[in-house]
Amino acid sequence: MPYLGDEHTVRELRRALSNPNVQADHLRYRNTIHRVIRLPGLSQYVQQPLTVGLKDKAACVRRVAVLGWAKIHSLQPNTEMDVAVVNELYGLLRDPDPVVMVNCLRALEEILQEEGGVAINKPIAHHLLNRCVLKLCDVWGQSEVLAVLQRYRPRGEDELFDILSLLDPALLSHHAPVMAATLRLFLSLCSTLPAVCMSALERARGPLLAAAGSTSRELRYAALCHIQLLLRSEPGLLGEHYKRFFCGYAEPPYIKQNKMQVLVELVNDDNVAMVLDELRGYCTDVNTETSQTAINAIGSIGRSYTDRCLAILTGLLGLKQEHITSAVLQTLRDLVWVCPQCGDAVCSALEGWEDNLQDSQGRGALLWLLGVYGDRVTGAPYLLEDCIDGVRSEVSAEVKTELLTATLRLFLSRPAETQDMMGRLLVYCIEEEVDMCVRDQALLYYRLLHCGIEEVRQVLQGGRRSDPSLGPLIGRPPEPISQWASIFNTLEPLTLGASTVGNSDPVTPKLSTLTPNTLTSNAEAMTPTPGDPHLPDCSSGALSLSVSPALTPEEFERLWLQLEKGACLEVCVYSNLA
Repeated sequence: MPYLGDEHTVRELRRALSNPNVQADHLRYRNTIHRVIRLPGLSQYVQQPLTVGLKDKAACVRRVAVLGWAKIHSLQPNTEMDVAVVNELYGLLRDPDPVVMVNCLRALEEILQEEGGVAINKPIAHHLLNRCVLKLCDVWGQSEVLAVLQRYRPRGEDELFDILSLLDPALLSHHAPVMAATLRLFLSLCSTLPAVCMSALERARGPLLAAAGSTSRELRYAALCHIQLLLRSEPGLLGEHYKRFFCGYAEPPYIKQNKMQVLVELVNDDNVAMVLDELRGYCTDVNTETSQTAINAIGSIGRSYTDRCLAILTGLLGLKQEHITSAVLQTLRDLVWVCPQCGDAVCSALEGWEDNLQDSQGRGALLWLLGVYGDRVTGAPYLLEDCIDGVRSEVSAEVKTELLTATLRLFLSRPAETQDMMGRLLVYCIEEEVDMCVRDQALLYYRLLHCGIEEVRQVLQGGRRSDPSLGPLIGRPPEPISQWASIFNTLEPLTLGASTVGNSDPVTPKLSTLTPNTLTSNAEAMTPTPGDPHLPDCSSGALSLSVSPALTPEEFERLWLQLEKGACLEVCVYSNLA
C-alpha cells in the first residue's frame, strides 16, 4: 500500500478535487474532501481546492466546500483562518442557494466563535429575514437563521415594527421549531414592550396547543415544558383550553405529570370542579409517581379551594394504600403549613389512625401533624408511644429527629400522658443513638428543658411562618416575561420539567424545627452561668489555661477522660494578636 502522504498521492487527490466530473457528483466530492481532511498532514493540500469550490457554479460543490472549511477549523482550532476565506464566506450569505447560505451561517458561527459569532448588521439581517419569511429555507435553515438574528438590535421603532411585521406570519407556522424560534426572537426584540410580548404569546397559542397534542412524545414533552414557562407570566393564556391537558390512558408518566402541572395553573372558578374530578382519577394510577403527582396537584389547588381539596384528600386515606396514604399525609402537612385554618379537618382525619406506614417520608409527615395538632387528636400520645417503642428498629434519622420534636411539642400540651415516653426517648437518643445529628438534637432538647417550659414553648411554637388570618394562598404573582425569555426554545425548560407542581416555591416544613433565628432570643437563657452546678469548679486551681498549650493527642485524651461525665466546660480565651 503506498504512503498516503507521498507526492504521487497528493497529486492524485488534488487532481481529483479539481476534476469537474468529481465535483459534479455530490457524494464523490464530499467523500474525497472528508478523506483528505481526516488524513494527518494532508489538510493543507485541500485548502486550495476548497477555496476554488466556494466559487463553483454547482450549488452542491459550494455546499461541501463551505462545510469543508468548517471541518478544517474543527480539526485545527488553533490555526488562524485566512481573512480572504472569511470574507468569501460572508459573501456567500447572499448565495441564491438557501442550503449554501445556512451552511455559511453555521461555518462562520464556528470559525468566529471566539469573536462572538457572525457579525450581523442591518443589510445582512434584512436579507436573512427576507429569505426566512419567503420560506426559501427548510425548517432547520429557518430555525438557524432566526437563532442568529437574536444578536441583532434594530436602530429605531420603525425598523423594529417592520421586522415584527415580517416575523408575524411565522408565529403561526405549523412547524414547531420555526414557531418557537420566532417567538423567542419576538420576546428578545420586544423586551421593553410587554404589551407586544403578550400579543405574541396569544398569537402563538394555537401552534403551542398543536405541539402539545402531537403524536411525537418528545415534541409533546418539550411543548408542555415551554407552556409552563408561558403560564408563569400569563396564567390565563390557555384557561379555556384546559381539557386539552387531560391525560390519556396510554400516555407515558412523564407527560402525564407535566400535564397535571399545567392543569394546576389553569384552575379557576369555572373549571375547578372538573379539574379536581379529573385529578382524583389519576390518584389511583398504577404508576406510583403519577399518583403522587396528582395528589400534590390537588394539594396545590387546595391553597385556593381548600374545602373541596380537603374532602378529596381525606377520602383518599380510606383507600388504605401505602403510597397513596404517604403522599396524602405529606400533602396535608404542606397544606396546613400555609393554610392553618385547615387544621380541624386534618385532625378529624387523624382520629382513630391505625395504619403502620413503611415509607419514611410518610411517617415523618404523620409525626409532624401529631406534634403540631396533638392536643386535638385523642390518640396522639398512643401513636407516638408506638413509634417510641420501635425507635431502636428505625433506620431513618429524619424520622427520629421528627419523633423527638413531635414528642416535645406534645409534652407542652399533654404533659401527663407524654412525660414518661419522652424521658425514655431522650435517654435512648442521648446514650444509645449512633447518629450524631439525632443525638445532638436530643441533647439540645434536654438542655432546653433545663431552661424552663416557657423557653421551650417559645422556641417550638413561636416561629410559625403562616398566620391563620391570611387565608388561603392563591400563588405567586405573574413573573415578568424577561425572567424566562432567554431560556425559551433551549434545553433548560426541559430540565425544569421535574419542578414542583404549580411552579411555586416549596413550603414544606423542615423536619428540624429549630433554626438559629429562633434560638437567638433564647441564647442568653441557655448560656450557663458561672454558678451552674453542671460546670466544674475552676477556682481550686485544678485547671490551668494557656494560649498556646503543648498537648499531645494522647495527653488530651487522658485529661478528657478524667473529666466528670456530663460536665460542660465553656472556656473563652481572649488574646491580643496585634
